[in-house]
Amino acid sequence: MNRGGGAGGRRRPPALARLWGRAVDGLAALGTVMILVLMAMIACDVVARNLMGASLPLISELGALTLVMIVYLQLGTTIRNNRLARTDFFFALMDGRSPRLSAFVSGFWDLFGIAVCAGIAWSTWGILAKDFGHGEYIGVTGVVTLQTWPFRALILLGAAVAAAQFAIQAARSFATAAGRQETGT
Repeated sequence: MNRGGGAGGRRRPPALARLWGRAVDGLAALGTVMILVLMAMIACDVVARNLMGASLPLISELGALTLVMIVYLQLGTTIRNNRLARTDFFFALMDGRSPRLSAFVSGFWDLFGIAVCAGIAWSTWGILAKDFGHGEYIGVTGVVTLQTWPFRALILLGAAVAAAQFAIQAARSFATAAGRQETGT
């Protein structure tokens, strides 16, 4: 729920909500920077293939890890801004007839999102522990290698943030369904 004064009758969210929003958006910004890095890696690999007739070492493995990391870094912002693919036409239809029922169904959608993202975070925690404990790496020994745990840690962070964002959305939806909050916040 928004509080405080603001222009046009809109209230400012509490400081903790603003801080959370900036942190979630910061992860998305990091994901955007990683997209640029991934594009540069792919472009360099294409040039190397055309000039030297061979791929650069580590590019395919690093590209795969980077791509997964980008998805999870940007997932929290996607959820926060209601940009996650779902049946919005169904919610729009329900919103017109019963906004509280729509909010209640949306809250259950968010609960499933919590379960999925928390499950991903939990399984990633096990993979991260294994990677860190065993010193897992990608690449070719003697040519170039890179430890995998930093990538797994960012994937874990992204999944945990997404689960937390789903929890915030669920609380907001259920508060709206209970009539304790406006539907537009």
